[in-house]
Amino acid sequence: QAQLVESGGGSVQAGGSLRLSCAVSVYTVRNGCMGWFRQAPGKERGGVAAIDPLGTKYADSVKGRFTISKDNAKNTLYLQMDSLKPEDTAMYYCAANPRQWCGPRWYTASAIDYWGQGTQVTVSS
Repeated sequence: QAQLVESGGGSVQAGGSLRLSCAVSVYTVRNGCMGWFRQAPGKERGGVAAIDPLGTKYADSVKGRFTISKDNAKNTLYLQMDSLKPEDTAMYYCAANPRQWCGPRWYTASAIDYWGQGTQVTVSS
């Protein structure tokens, strides 16, 4: 199975920035749907952002603040998070479906085949 390893999580004050990285070692990120999900205590895991050859998708709560990108040569996925808010506090997971492009239900966990181990993001007020 694919290996996805996240890094870049940590603690930051409201208004600050973090960049998450996801190194993929088994398959190429060039095709399929790649994304970032997050899960806060007591909440369902939901999609934050996704990218495929057609473009990008974002949850309404992060539009204008988060940017998803990938480096095909490095086989790495990124999530640039700016203007962070306390409500962004969650465990963030790198996610992939290498066999499909992102569909209308990209934000649901059922759309994902492979998951990273997660990296914690904590935003203090």
